[in-house]
Amino acid sequence: MFAPLEGRCVIAAEGSSGRPLLAEARRFAIAELLRAAGAVSVTEVENRFGVSPMTARRDLMALEKQGVARRTHGGAVLPSMSAKEDSFAKRVNLAAEAKGRLADAAVAMIAPEETIVLDSSSTTYFLAQRIVDRGLAVTIITNSLPIMDLIAGVESPPINLVAVGGTLRRLTGSFVGPYAVETVRGHFADRMFMSVKGLTPNGIMTDADELEAELKRTMLAQSQESVLLVDGSKLSARGQNAIASVNELGCVLAEGLGDSEIDALRATGVTVRRVDDPAGGG
Repeated sequence: MFAPLEGRCVIAAEGSSGRPLLAEARRFAIAELLRAAGAVSVTEVENRFGVSPMTARRDLMALEKQGVARRTHGGAVLPSMSAKEDSFAKRVNLAAEAKGRLADAAVAMIAPEETIVLDSSSTTYFLAQRIVDRGLAVTIITNSLPIMDLIAGVESPPINLVAVGGTLRRLTGSFVGPYAVETVRGHFADRMFMSVKGLTPNGIMTDADELEAELKRTMLAQSQESVLLVDGSKLSARGQNAIASVNELGCVLAEGLGDSEIDALRATGVTVRRVDDPAGGG
């Protein structure tokens, strides 16, 4: 159940004297946060406890040595969390109608001549199909081999494709690694559209693979606006690797989420629009 932390776990970033918590007390508080939410990002530790990135990482490393946490790129997760990851061929056929509605809402946000980033999720593959079908004149930056194949298979498309190369993950049909990261860093985009393996109760986006998570963080940093496409299945799943908090996004397009789940997302400060609501859901 996706629910805000308010009412579930209250952790103070300062002691009763108003001074920052000592390392031992702070790490205990981080461990409590991790147990409540399942994952925590370095940025969240920085902001919640008023510490530097180096101190945040040191705290997470200390918790890992205690067996309380498992370090990932960008944060930490509970040691017991599953790393199961499905192939692209399997994912693209799951919740196809929901992904189609998300893609319809997303393509309506794109203006001609924009540069957009698409991650390697199956949901953004549906968006790429919509872009091709509409013949939108845009530049697409992607590390998804299926999206590359889709665009390459269209005769004289108006789409300018920037293919992000690197090490191919055959399971997901995506390119990752340092070469992929450097390629993305060499470009800027108007918008990024992405999906995730899952969301934690405190709004941390996660991925099953640490290299995918790293590349998505880079894509976010290079994009003026970022949009998460999420259906109800993402709230019952969780990857082992923290990407970023949803409050770093410009917008979330949501399909199949309950009112309490929508409210929990909005409580993080991100704008949420329901695509399964005829009125748009604000």
